[in-house]
Amino acid sequence: MPERETEAIILRSYPLGEADRLVSFLGRSTGRLRGVATGARRPKSRFGATLEPLSHIRIWFYERETRDLVRIQQCELLESFLQAQRDYNSSLGLAAVSEITEGLLPEREPAEAAFRLVLVTVREIGRQGRIALPLAYFNLWMMRLGGWLPQLERCAGCGRELGAAGAYASPFFSGLACANCRTPGMRAISPPGLVLARRMLAEKLERLAEEDWPAAPVNELNGYLFDLVEHHIERKLTTRRLIDALLESKS
Repeated sequence: MPERETEAIILRSYPLGEADRLVSFLGRSTGRLRGVATGARRPKSRFGATLEPLSHIRIWFYERETRDLVRIQQCELLESFLQAQRDYNSSLGLAAVSEITEGLLPEREPAEAAFRLVLVTVREIGRQGRIALPLAYFNLWMMRLGGWLPQLERCAGCGRELGAAGAYASPFFSGLACANCRTPGMRAISPPGLVLARRMLAEKLERLAEEDWPAAPVNELNGYLFDLVEHHIERKLTTRRLIDALLESKS
């Protein structure tokens, strides 16, 4: 049972027994894993603050084929987002990133692209304290990496190009629809919303965040992309209601 090492991002951390912690983490080379950090809740624990949610760490652990949980031996803190956690808006955005990552990524499947996406998103939320654009970017790319993002250029019903008239979307429709193919209950995505989504696929988040985006197109994308996420994890996100209320108050 050789010791393994990887960069990782802590997703969740739960009390286990009187002194231990059950930790969910996303490893750059290992994918999503769960493990036990023995003694992590003791006052003088060797883990310190490395097991705080969204901490970027280097982790050493042992893994057995017959056990679901790995045994965490040691962690080294590379980057902390404790300051962002103290701000309500930022902490809500970080909690959503954690919940979505846990919900979408299967255990023990390498997901380096998702690891890099999580780190980029968390850094941007920590840098600016604004969550709408980073969450839209994060959700869009999680859908893209999972193979669930629809084609953004043409109507999935008739093949007509989506442009000046915008589009309509629903997680129960396999793609975006034009006005002629829309069905009741679909969300409207304006032409600026479509432009933003297409730019997200071509440009880095840091570059997009330099621009002052109107709230409406960003919120349109967030609404639809959150719908897609919930459709694929087959449950409601616990952070969704709070995020919807926050974004609505700022629109």
